[in-house]
Order: sequence, then C-alpha cells, then structure tokens
Amino acid sequence: MTIRKIIRMGHPTLRQIAKPYSLEEIGSQEFQTLIDDMRETLEASRGIGLAAPQIDVSTQIVIIEVPESGTRYGESEALPFTVYINPHITVLEETSTGYWEGCLSIPGMMGFVERPQHIVVDYLSDKGVKQSLELKGFLATVFQHELDHLQGHLYLDHIKDLSLFTYESEYQEFHLKEG
Repeated sequence: MTIRKIIRMGHPTLRQIAKPYSLEEIGSQEFQTLIDDMRETLEASRGIGLAAPQIDVSTQIVIIEVPESGTRYGESEALPFTVYINPHITVLEETSTGYWEGCLSIPGMMGFVERPQHIVVDYLSDKGVKQSLELKGFLATVFQHELDHLQGHLYLDHIKDLSLFTYESEYQEFHLKEG
C-alpha cells in the first residue's frame, strides 16, 4: 500500500468529469491496489472520504468511512469503510441544511454549504454488486461532497455567502461556537 499525493484546488483533474469505472476491472489487482492506496491515503490524512480524482485518478470511485459520533465530526451516525463505484445520487427531499465543510484538496479552509438532506445513492460495491443506500442529515452531506468530485465540482462551488468561507483556524476561533 502507498500513501498517494492528494492534489489540490487548481489541479485540472479536480475539474474534470471522472470516467465510469469499468465493471471488468472490479476485483483486478490494479483495482485492489487503487482501493488499498486510497484507504491508506485517507487514513493518513485523517479524512472521512476520498474520491479517486483527488489522487489524480479520474475515475468514479469514492471511499467513505465515518467514525462514531463524538469525534471532530460531531454527532453523526457511524459508517464503516465502504467503496462506492460509479455512484449516482437521487434527491428524495429538497429541504436543505447547512454544514461547515472542509476538503483534503483545499487544505486549511472551511466553508458553509447548504445541501439537500435526504438522498439515495445507487452504486456498485467493491464486488461489483448493485447497492442502494438511503441517507439523511450529515451523511447525506458527506456523500454529496465526495460525489461532487466525480463531476468536477468542489464544495466551494456551492457556498452561497463567501463571508462563510474561511481558514480552518478562524473557523475554530469564530464560527465553531455558532454551530
């Protein structure tokens, strides 16, 4: 396993639409190496999600692992490490809520983003099996953030009020108390 370099905002791969991952390649050694490298990179970065384009691999693969609540991500339902291949989101309810988001590709920055809070994600598992996952609240936000990377979008594209785009240290000092 290898910790890969996470590319940052400004790198052209982050603004490309990622290509669907080939079903024939699921389970191959190349696939397993990519997943292992992504997992090691995610763990080293202390993030909760990583999309393949963030390591300069323009393909539709995302990994997510959300720890138990009480961590730095606040009160949230835990989600074990899972691989999502060629995922697609369907919004079930347009009601939006905002969360402060950060991104491994925009280090040191935070922004307040409003997103729909009830979605379904259809995807292929790392075994090539069709799956569907219904999500609400914070987890719905996490998935929308990560799947945005597959469409060439970053969370800052969704910030409505740029006064709520800040350095992480200023977020900690001035905004964290506000919720």
